[in-house]
Amino acid sequence: MDSSDLRGRIDRFVRSRVIPREAVLDGGGPAAAEALAELRGQAKGEGVWALPLPEELGGGGLGFRAYAELAEAEGASDHGPAALGSAPLLDVTMLARHAGTAVREAYLKRLVAGEIRTCYAMTEPDVPGTDPLRTGTRAERGPDGGWLVTGRKWFTSGAAGADLVTVMARTGGSAGDREGLSLLLVPTASAGFRVVRELPVLGAGGQYEIELDRVRVPADHLLGEPGDALAIAGERLQLGRTLRCLRWLGQARRAFDLMCERAATRSGSRGPLADQQLVQSHVFDALLALRTTRPLVHEAVALLDAGRDARTEVGLAKVAAARMLQQVADSAIQVHGAAGLGPDTPLPGLLRTGRAARILDGPDELHITSVARRVLRGYGRDGVAPGV
Repeated sequence: MDSSDLRGRIDRFVRSRVIPREAVLDGGGPAAAEALAELRGQAKGEGVWALPLPEELGGGGLGFRAYAELAEAEGASDHGPAALGSAPLLDVTMLARHAGTAVREAYLKRLVAGEIRTCYAMTEPDVPGTDPLRTGTRAERGPDGGWLVTGRKWFTSGAAGADLVTVMARTGGSAGDREGLSLLLVPTASAGFRVVRELPVLGAGGQYEIELDRVRVPADHLLGEPGDALAIAGERLQLGRTLRCLRWLGQARRAFDLMCERAATRSGSRGPLADQQLVQSHVFDALLALRTTRPLVHEAVALLDAGRDARTEVGLAKVAAARMLQQVADSAIQVHGAAGLGPDTPLPGLLRTGRAARILDGPDELHITSVARRVLRGYGRDGVAPGV
């Protein structure tokens, strides 16, 4: 199928089916579950289900670079990836690469089918998210060869509705050691696992604090080998951050469209808003931000798809895309005036997403520092400057 045709189908599905149901989906509960199930059935019926997931598991089999051309349209709504079945891409990729045979056979097809849900728990209340070496959650060997996991995590997306949670825990060494951190796949129905509370982010739900009190985890639910957590997490973070950048582009484009529609159709005492130079300035600056950010994101996509080191490109894209979404949503609100602050447009939610994006999943400062250090190290090698 032609990629532009497929992108058009995704765009129409999100705009005509998902976006009209956002209020119900945002509300949670049985009504949201029913709406999501209906949307997923429609996506499967229209042949747009789980497009980037492996074909042998029931997905569409698109490679990452091909899927990246669709992810922006899909991500125009926060609920787009879940409705279209691509939401578990990170977990499916991680389990396919690092889980044992029993875990892959037990969970992968069910994940792709949308029968079960997963989440990822790394950050802890008393530990900076930028310093995983200080992870306090511990996993000890049980008498049956499995693991007993104890600790607390927070800002765990979707934990309340998840069937499985991947937990970073220390299986050896002491706080601060690079060695000894591991990832364990924990069934949330296990005794000792509980959701402590929801953590609204600027008023929006979906993030949770969880507690594990000597939760028994089977030995074969360890991902990779003991001590592999940082390497596996690094793979996951690069892919995850790039996916979020693609989706932020879609949300920024949505805010941009709303701003332009408002400017083109709204008139004041001085005539149409579109004729006002300050409004034109908002449109120009927003378009410039979108157009200059998109190539950065797709440069990261190309490197990841080729299996190359993309740490610098992902860092640049993540900071640029988060700032861009906040900027475009803010401009759209300004052009809407008071209407942009209320519940009749998605703009407050888009602005909130942009602001939160500059902290969650690595604050701006982390990416700025790590990218700058990497670049500067290149200048110190035999006086040869790295390519920019």
